[in-house]
Amino acid sequence: MTGFKVITEDNESILFEYYLNEAPNTVKAFELLLPFKRTFLHARVSGQEIWIDNVPGLDIIQENSSVFTETGEVVLGPSKPTRTKTANCMGIYYGEGKGLDCCNIFAKVIESDLVKLKALGEQIWKNGGQTLSFQKID
Repeated sequence: MTGFKVITEDNESILFEYYLNEAPNTVKAFELLLPFKRTFLHARVSGQEIWIDNVPGLDIIQENSSVFTETGEVVLGPSKPTRTKTANCMGIYYGEGKGLDCCNIFAKVIESDLVKLKALGEQIWKNGGQTLSFQKID
Protein backbone atom coordinates (compact mmCIF):
# COMPACT_ATOMS: atom_id res chain seq x y z
CA MET A 1 0.00 0.00 0.00
CA THR A 2 1.22 3.47 -0.85
CA GLY A 3 -0.02 6.14 1.50
CA PHE A 4 0.42 7.83 4.86
CA LYS A 5 -0.69 7.50 8.45
CA VAL A 6 -2.17 9.89 10.95
CA ILE A 7 -1.21 9.53 14.60
CA THR A 8 -3.74 11.00 17.06
CA GLU A 9 -3.03 12.51 20.48
CA ASP A 10 -4.13 9.13 21.94
CA ASN A 11 -1.40 7.45 19.83
CA GLU A 12 -4.03 5.84 17.57
CA SER A 13 -2.77 5.16 14.04
CA ILE A 14 -5.10 5.65 11.04
CA LEU A 15 -3.93 4.56 7.57
CA PHE A 16 -4.73 6.27 4.28
CA GLU A 17 -4.10 5.10 0.72
CA TYR A 18 -3.11 7.53 -2.06
CA TYR A 19 -5.03 8.01 -5.29
CA LEU A 20 -1.86 7.61 -7.36
CA ASN A 21 -3.58 7.50 -10.74
CA GLU A 22 -6.14 10.23 -10.10
CA ALA A 23 -3.95 12.84 -8.33
CA PRO A 24 -0.25 12.07 -8.95
CA ASN A 25 0.97 15.68 -8.63
CA THR A 26 -0.89 16.28 -5.39
CA VAL A 27 0.38 12.99 -3.94
CA LYS A 28 3.97 13.87 -4.88
CA ALA A 29 3.73 17.35 -3.31
CA PHE A 30 2.10 15.97 -0.14
CA GLU A 31 4.76 13.27 0.22
CA LEU A 32 7.43 15.99 0.29
CA LEU A 33 5.74 17.57 3.33
CA LEU A 34 5.91 14.44 5.48
CA PRO A 35 6.32 14.30 8.40
CA PHE A 36 4.37 17.26 9.84
CA LYS A 37 1.94 18.09 12.66
CA ARG A 38 -1.07 20.39 12.68
CA THR A 39 -4.03 21.04 14.97
CA PHE A 40 -7.22 20.01 13.16
CA LEU A 41 -10.58 21.59 13.91
CA HIS A 42 -14.09 20.56 12.97
CA ALA A 43 -15.61 22.22 9.92
CA ARG A 44 -18.57 24.55 10.44
CA VAL A 45 -20.44 24.36 7.15
CA SER A 46 -18.95 21.59 5.00
CA GLY A 47 -20.29 18.65 6.99
CA GLN A 48 -18.50 15.83 8.75
CA GLU A 49 -15.00 17.09 8.10
CA ILE A 50 -11.93 17.92 10.14
CA TRP A 51 -9.69 20.52 8.57
CA ILE A 52 -6.86 23.04 8.72
CA ASP A 53 -6.19 26.24 6.79
CA ASN A 54 -2.42 26.24 7.30
CA VAL A 55 -1.06 23.40 5.22
CA PRO A 56 2.70 23.69 4.80
CA GLY A 57 3.36 25.48 1.50
CA LEU A 58 2.18 23.54 -1.54
CA ASP A 59 2.34 24.79 -5.10
CA ILE A 60 -0.21 22.54 -6.83
CA ILE A 61 -2.74 22.89 -9.61
CA GLN A 62 -6.25 21.44 -9.64
CA GLU A 63 -6.45 17.71 -10.34
CA ASN A 64 -9.12 15.21 -9.37
CA SER A 65 -10.83 18.29 -8.00
CA SER A 66 -14.41 18.52 -6.72
CA VAL A 67 -16.60 19.86 -3.91
CA PHE A 68 -18.17 16.41 -3.61
CA THR A 69 -16.32 13.78 -1.59
CA GLU A 70 -16.88 10.29 -0.29
CA THR A 71 -16.60 9.32 3.36
CA GLY A 72 -12.94 8.89 4.29
CA GLU A 73 -11.45 10.99 1.50
CA VAL A 74 -8.67 13.51 2.04
CA VAL A 75 -8.51 16.81 0.15
CA LEU A 76 -6.00 19.60 -0.40
CA GLY A 77 -6.85 23.06 -1.68
CA PRO A 78 -4.79 23.89 -4.76
CA SER A 79 -2.88 27.17 -4.96
CA LYS A 80 -3.84 27.58 -8.63
CA PRO A 81 -6.05 29.04 -9.92
CA THR A 82 -5.52 31.90 -7.49
CA ARG A 83 -9.26 32.46 -7.05
CA THR A 84 -9.57 29.18 -5.17
CA LYS A 85 -11.15 29.75 -1.73
CA THR A 86 -9.58 26.58 -0.34
CA ALA A 87 -5.91 27.32 -1.09
CA ASN A 88 -3.67 26.08 1.75
CA CYS A 89 -6.55 24.10 3.28
CA MET A 90 -6.64 20.38 4.00
CA GLY A 91 -9.68 18.37 4.95
CA ILE A 92 -10.47 14.82 5.99
CA TYR A 93 -14.09 13.76 5.56
CA TYR A 94 -15.23 11.22 8.15
CA GLY A 95 -18.84 11.30 6.91
CA GLU A 96 -21.08 13.25 4.57
CA GLY A 97 -19.91 16.63 3.41
CA LYS A 98 -19.53 19.11 0.61
CA GLY A 99 -16.63 21.54 0.26
CA LEU A 100 -16.88 25.29 -0.14
CA ASP A 101 -14.77 25.21 -3.30
CA CYS A 102 -12.99 22.56 -5.34
CA CYS A 103 -10.18 20.69 -3.62
CA ASN A 104 -7.88 17.98 -4.90
CA ILE A 105 -9.07 14.59 -3.68
CA PHE A 106 -5.84 12.61 -3.26
CA ALA A 107 -6.30 9.85 -0.67
CA LYS A 108 -8.83 7.79 1.28
CA VAL A 109 -8.79 6.02 4.63
CA ILE A 110 -8.39 2.26 4.36
CA GLU A 111 -11.70 0.50 4.95
CA SER A 112 -10.60 -1.23 8.16
CA ASP A 113 -9.66 2.16 9.74
CA LEU A 114 -12.89 3.99 8.85
CA VAL A 115 -14.32 3.34 12.33
CA LYS A 116 -11.23 4.94 13.92
CA LEU A 117 -11.52 7.95 11.59
CA LYS A 118 -15.21 8.42 12.44
CA ALA A 119 -14.38 8.25 16.16
CA LEU A 120 -11.66 10.90 15.68
CA GLY A 121 -14.04 13.19 13.81
CA GLU A 122 -16.70 12.86 16.52
CA GLN A 123 -14.10 13.50 19.22
CA ILE A 124 -12.90 16.71 17.55
CA TRP A 125 -16.52 17.80 16.97
CA LYS A 126 -17.42 17.33 20.63
CA ASN A 127 -14.15 18.30 22.36
CA GLY A 128 -12.38 20.74 20.05
CA GLY A 129 -9.13 20.72 18.09
CA GLN A 130 -6.59 17.94 18.19
CA THR A 131 -2.97 17.91 17.05
CA LEU A 132 -2.43 15.18 14.47
CA SER A 133 0.89 13.88 13.22
CA PHE A 134 1.20 12.92 9.54
CA GLN A 135 3.88 10.37 8.68
CA LYS A 136 5.00 8.10 5.88
CA ILE A 137 3.98 4.49 6.21
CA ASP A 138 7.01 2.41 7.21
